[in-house]
Amino acid sequence: MPISTPEKSKDLQPSTALWRLRRPDKAPHRFDATDAASARAWQTRTRLALAQRIGLSKIPAAAPRARVIDEVDKGDYVRQKILLRTGPDTLMHVYMLLPRQVPGPLPVVLAFHGHGYGAKDIVGLWEDGQERNTPDGYHKDFGVALCRAGFAVAAPEISCFGERQTDFSYLNTLLGQPTPSTCQHTAMLAFHLGISVVGLRAHDGLRLVDYLETRRDLDTSRLGAMGISGGGMHTFFSTCLDPRIRACVVSGYFSTFRDSILAMSHCACNYVPGLAEFGEMYDLAGLIAPRPMLVEAGNRDPIFPLRAVRASVAKARAAYAVFGARDALATDYFEGRHQISGRRAYDFLQRNLAPAK
Repeated sequence: MPISTPEKSKDLQPSTALWRLRRPDKAPHRFDATDAASARAWQTRTRLALAQRIGLSKIPAAAPRARVIDEVDKGDYVRQKILLRTGPDTLMHVYMLLPRQVPGPLPVVLAFHGHGYGAKDIVGLWEDGQERNTPDGYHKDFGVALCRAGFAVAAPEISCFGERQTDFSYLNTLLGQPTPSTCQHTAMLAFHLGISVVGLRAHDGLRLVDYLETRRDLDTSRLGAMGISGGGMHTFFSTCLDPRIRACVVSGYFSTFRDSILAMSHCACNYVPGLAEFGEMYDLAGLIAPRPMLVEAGNRDPIFPLRAVRASVAKARAAYAVFGARDALATDYFEGRHQISGRRAYDFLQRNLAPAK
């Protein structure tokens, strides 16, 4: 008589035991404060713990030594391309968009692009560097839109994209191997060193703000951030870690780790070993509260399902409520796929980064 085997048992799947080990409600750094004083104490210790977890302490910094390498007059604004140093061995391009006929010093928004061909895709440039005057793709040139809303815009070339990709030509010429993606390779190398791509990008964001603070034409007391997809991730973690960011727009990212990043195929740059210690995404939102945050989400976004976005926002609002700021967490649920909306974002940032009265 043949021995019966549970061929369809979920216990044969390696993820089954891992899912059962994942307990965000028991995570040591989850948001569990019940009043504003304990919430602020939680923020202080959790912000330090998060910086440690993503590897910030292992990433060396350096003086920016910034220089303008290109400047283009676009009529109603000027576009500068700046090269600055964020570490002893790390350079980063940043596009600065500076509106004309707006009295300074100017409020500033960090604009973080997502996956694609890099920062050019949000500042009105095609991948070959040619100018374009019509918004394109899921980014919709939102850096230009922010500038035309009256903000100075700092759009960095995020690590692993555009001009910041790894040269793997040796693999083809010497070994005949396929070329890996820069994100995948960088993530694996970072994990090996106890760091993460999230840490690399957050580090670059911190150093960019350091540089912006040296410019007299900018008012960094009125600093915001906005990003889509991987840029939404960058915006979210940068705002968690850097209190200098006063308001943010997270587009096409804020959800739950359970229903998005951990539920399907995502780029390796999204992952941080041990991040489960901090509970869920809505727990980390407690590091942003009570600062204003707008969550953009399309009802047909297949990788950040709207159902999970709504559930996570509801939980995050509970954290905001502890600070007496429930309404500071706003939403724009729009009809569409994985893309920038902008329907509420620019007014939201104008309102929350307005000069103090």
